[in-house]
Amino acid sequence: MMTVLLWFAALGTGLMAGVYFTFSGFVMASLARLPDDRAAAAVNTINDVILRSPFMPLFIGTTLAAAVIAILALSRWNEPGSAILAGGGAIYVVGMFGVTATFNVPLNNRLITEAATLWPAYLDTWTNWNHVRTFASLLAAAAFTYGIAVR
Repeated sequence: MMTVLLWFAALGTGLMAGVYFTFSGFVMASLARLPDDRAAAAVNTINDVILRSPFMPLFIGTTLAAAVIAILALSRWNEPGSAILAGGGAIYVVGMFGVTATFNVPLNNRLITEAATLWPAYLDTWTNWNHVRTFASLLAAAAFTYGIAVR
């Protein structure tokens, strides 16, 4: 079971890191070039579409896999790579899921009703928290890949 979880989590967290990197690297920078009202409208459209896309099962699935890997790693502490796997799972759950739930989603929800006034602050704050999600996803992908290598 652990091998299947590790493969799913390594590929899923790597893909999530790529999605977040894309937003941090050029999507948000492109939106920053638009007038505030158009940029906010574009983000609201993206957020609406993303909730009905394959992103959501991947988002939820990788979070659950990371949490299970962390728990299994803690219960098998003497096995090779357990500390790295537990750390990778915790980093992903806190640094990706926790940041999303605590910072990015509330900002997205506020943007729906406060688009005209919120956009400049939203752009910087949301993007900075997205950098955290990118880095957490990448670290988790590396940890899970390491876990595959030592198994």
